[in-house]
Amino acid sequence: MIIKKWLLLFLCLICMAPACNLSVLPTDALNTENVAGTPDGLPNVMNGCYALLKNNVMFNGFIDPGQNYLWQYYQFSDYAGDDIVCGQVTEHPLFYSFTYTHSPDQSNIRFFWYISYKIINGANTVIELGEKIPNPSGAVKQLIGEAYFLRAFLHFNLLRVFARPYTQAPYGPGIILRRTTTDDAVAPRASVKDSYNFVVEDLKKAASLMDQPRGSQYASKEAALGYLSRIYLYMNDADNAIASANAVINSGRFKLESAEGFKTYFQKAIASSESIFLIAQRKVDSRGKEGSVASMVYSDGNSGWGEEFASPSIRKVMSEHPEDVRWSYILPLKDPATGVVAKKNGIEIYYITKFSFQDGDPNLSSPVMLRLAEVYLNRAEAYAIKGNVAGALADVDEIRKHRGLEGALYNGQVPRNKSLQETVLQERRIELAFEGHRTFDVYRNKLNMVRDYWGYHLPGLQETDVNLAVPPTGYANITINWNDPKTIFYIPVDEILANSACKQNP
Repeated sequence: MIIKKWLLLFLCLICMAPACNLSVLPTDALNTENVAGTPDGLPNVMNGCYALLKNNVMFNGFIDPGQNYLWQYYQFSDYAGDDIVCGQVTEHPLFYSFTYTHSPDQSNIRFFWYISYKIINGANTVIELGEKIPNPSGAVKQLIGEAYFLRAFLHFNLLRVFARPYTQAPYGPGIILRRTTTDDAVAPRASVKDSYNFVVEDLKKAASLMDQPRGSQYASKEAALGYLSRIYLYMNDADNAIASANAVINSGRFKLESAEGFKTYFQKAIASSESIFLIAQRKVDSRGKEGSVASMVYSDGNSGWGEEFASPSIRKVMSEHPEDVRWSYILPLKDPATGVVAKKNGIEIYYITKFSFQDGDPNLSSPVMLRLAEVYLNRAEAYAIKGNVAGALADVDEIRKHRGLEGALYNGQVPRNKSLQETVLQERRIELAFEGHRTFDVYRNKLNMVRDYWGYHLPGLQETDVNLAVPPTGYANITINWNDPKTIFYIPVDEILANSACKQNP
């Protein structure tokens, strides 16, 4: 990835990014002094950072419709888990997530690494410009805080994709930390522990600066605190996870959607009081079937590829409660004459609609990165770590009350056939399904990934075998052990070739 990141080049690029509505000086007049001194200067640079989370960006000399941060983010998280089944063989590199056949030169990880550090560089630009302003106003402090938040957000996602979980290897290799726009290109990977500590400090700094909320499409104090609750949980630091979650829940700024409201929550996420931070997209951002998150997991027959489906595993977990409104986002494709669920390559077609139907567009959504339900679940899992049964199950029941399960509350009693941790993690799985959590939740808890159902995650799947109830014992890729090296991705070849100090993953 490493390229010399000149400030001028970055500013020019973000000014050309679509859907930014930027109004700045001519590119030949841009420099750190006049940008900082222009009323719209810092907001424009910050808006450019947000835009790069969703826009297609030139990479290796051309723009590919799939070259956007969001699409790669979901490929690396959910496609490697057990909630989504792969419906067919494809030459697209997303297939490597399903099959765990990674390589250092696959295009999606190369782009994800590149765009992540590009946005980090933009955040560093805002921080450096903003912190030079004497007696900054509250609005300027807010922007600096948002930059700290985005820097933490990007580093943390890189950690989840390219480094082993904190609970497995705190002193193992983490990621390259980029603290300034002038960092040496040749730099080693910090340890996982140091990387996590860096992210935590950035989020604390962000929370201390932001006191002017601008809507869920922008970072906020509560977004920083909510992310702290997640990251402390990943670090197994239950006390700090609880404290951070309390700060968000007790802020009074957010509330859970009702059962009825949740049925359309993801279509209206921008306006919902449950949303804390999301990547806002408008009609102008719709990509059709090329590069939208929805296009691989839903199709109305023409709108998308519709090649990946809700897995038998997640449907089995949810099957106990057909009244659960979270079924609203799993849509079977049925034969209108018989009512039987259609199949593709022997796999039942259950589409996923969490990324569809904003403004009626089957390929448009504003993907939610953090919402109040997760904060409750972060606290519930932290309570479970501490053995606080009442606290953990009260938070789980708070979610269930808002998802149509008022008659199926735990009321402080752990089910006979489950541990407290299993109960909390199952609720987390159902509530946050398809939102980029499942794979990381499994491995950070040192659990194996079990995918004992037919799908093209299984190498050499035969058409003659797809009608078997389960794959034969010993079939490759049925179980991925939590300590298997292939649970994380290789550092992209570009970085390894350009940065002699960067160590490759095994």
